[in-house]
Amino acid sequence: MYGWIFRHLPGPTWLKAIQATIIIGFIVYALLEWGFPWAQDYFDLVENTVDQ
Repeated sequence: MYGWIFRHLPGPTWLKAIQATIIIGFIVYALLEWGFPWAQDYFDLVENTVDQ
């Protein structure tokens, strides 16, 4: 997956590395901001099976 991203970005290697870092950072941010909270509400992941 990272190779595919890296091959399709324009510019020299150092610029590709910066662009890939920004893209991956945005994906992580989007998952933490919107993806995981949605999954928690939808799948009810709060319940645990360990007694306290």
